[in-house]
Amino acid sequence: MKVLSALTALIFSFSHFPSAQQASPPGPSSSSQATTLLTQSVAALMGQAALSDVILSGSARRLAGSDDETGSGVLMAITDGASRMDLSLPSGTWNEILSTSLAQPSGSWTGPDGLTHQMAFHNLLVGSSWFFPVFPIARGLSSAGYVATYVGPEIHNGQAVVHVSVSQVSTAYIPQTVVALQQLSKLDVFLDSLTLLPAAVSFNMHPDNDALVDIPIEVRFSDYRSVKSSQVSFHIQKYMNGSLILDFQAQSATLNSGLSPSQFTVQ
Repeated sequence: MKVLSALTALIFSFSHFPSAQQASPPGPSSSSQATTLLTQSVAALMGQAALSDVILSGSARRLAGSDDETGSGVLMAITDGASRMDLSLPSGTWNEILSTSLAQPSGSWTGPDGLTHQMAFHNLLVGSSWFFPVFPIARGLSSAGYVATYVGPEIHNGQAVVHVSVSQVSTAYIPQTVVALQQLSKLDVFLDSLTLLPAAVSFNMHPDNDALVDIPIEVRFSDYRSVKSSQVSFHIQKYMNGSLILDFQAQSATLNSGLSPSQFTVQ
């Protein structure tokens, strides 16, 4: 059973039961500069294609403490908010499934021992498809309840970027809920200043029993290639607390293959 912190339980109760909410003043709105940049980034990523799903297949290197192993991996995502990662490594099979398209997001991961571990609710608010940035960016632009904020130009990992953030907003008339939801769902996007392709995204994960403790996650994208007029990153690196934990190099990318939502059923 998932362990929810009091803070997360508060967010869940007020974001899923409108009758419990009081009328509240208008919440924060997106800045026009942030919205324009993200819209241009989505256009650069999608090209002329209308994307429904993606499959990336290639080599995967997983690092955890003294473990350093290389094998193969498949990353899949659909546009309505679900993704999965399947890694085949010398230690065994690693699997992660996220589904954020439902009223109550769900997620799980499984290691070589075959045991399934449910993800805490507060670790699902940032969304899915962390390896395919066009989906979470487009969702933040098109879905109600999201706000985009312009942070400004920066040098990030030695690269000139424009920094924009996307987060969910709550209509609950409870300041703690509003602030907590924005913090737990915040996705920072770093766009290459010339191409506006995502160079990196960052967000926070948290211990299952404590939504107040931040564990910084950063995903870096490079080796963009044209696939059916869309731009797809073939090199994806995931960092935790500044340390590399996954290095994925795609050998193939398939778009719009007709993936079924049933392939993203959380165990």
